Amino acid sequence: MKKIISLWLVCLCCHTSIAQLTPKSEQKNDFTKYYQTEQSVKKRKLTGRLVPIALITTGVLLSTNDFEQSLQKDLRSSIGNDFNTKIDDYTRYIPVLQMYTADILGVKAQNHWFDQTKILILSSLLSNGTSTLLKKEIYKKRPGDYAENSTHANSFPSGHTTTAFTTASVLYEEFKDTSPALAYSGYAFAVMTGALRMMNNAHYLSDVLVGAGIGILATKVVYHFEYLFDWNPFKNLKGVAFAPQYNDSYGLGFYFTKVF
Repeated sequence: MKKIISLWLVCLCCHTSIAQLTPKSEQKNDFTKYYQTEQSVKKRKLTGRLVPIALITTGVLLSTNDFEQSLQKDLRSSIGNDFNTKIDDYTRYIPVLQMYTADILGVKAQNHWFDQTKILILSSLLSNGTSTLLKKEIYKKRPGDYAENSTHANSFPSGHTTTAFTTASVLYEEFKDTSPALAYSGYAFAVMTGALRMMNNAHYLSDVLVGAGIGILATKVVYHFEYLFDWNPFKNLKGVAFAPQYNDSYGLGFYFTKVF
C-alpha cells in the first residue's frame, strides 16, 4: 500500500513540475485562444439555429396579416404589373455551380466532392419534401390567382426559395472556414431568387421567408447528422472529374469522368 501511495506521489510531483515549467503567460494565452475559439463556434452555431427559426416564425405570422398583401400590391405597382422573368429558375442553382467550380479550381472545402453531392441531395430531399408537403396541406392562393376554387393554391411556402437557400447553405457550410466571401455569396443569389418570386407575383413575402428558413434548417440538420452516412468510395481515387451541367430540356445534371 505504501509503495502505491509513494508511486502516486511521484507521478503527482512529476506532473506538477512539468506544469510549473510551462510559462504562465503561455498558459494564459493558450487558454484565451481556446476560450475565444470555443465562444466563436458556440455563437456561430446559435446564430445558425436562430436565423432559420426566426425566418419561419416571421413568415408564419405574416401569412395571416394584411401587411404582406399590401406590400405585394405596392411592389407590383412600382415595377409594373406586367413584369415577368424566368431568371429565378436559374439563380436558385448558381450556388451549386459555385461550389463545384471552386472544387475544380482547388479551393479548400470542408468535404470531398462526393460528400458534398451526398449532402446536397439529402438536404434538397428534406427541404423540398417539407416544402411540397406544406404546399399540399396549406391552402393558400398565389398573389396573381383570383379564382374562387383555384386548383393552384400552393403558394405557401416558395419552392424556388427553398431550393435557393438549400444550395446556398451547402455552399456556406463547405467554404465558411476557408473562403468566407465565396461562402456568403450564395446567399446573395438566394435572396435574389426570393425577391424575383415576389416581383413575378408568384409568392408573398411570408412564402419566401418560410421557404428560406426551411432551406437553411434542413441543411443544418443534414450536416449535424453527417456522421450517420459517412461513406465515400471516391475519396482515395485520383483522376476523377465531376462537374454540374444544366440543360433547358432535362434541367440540372452532372458530368462525371474517370481517367484510367
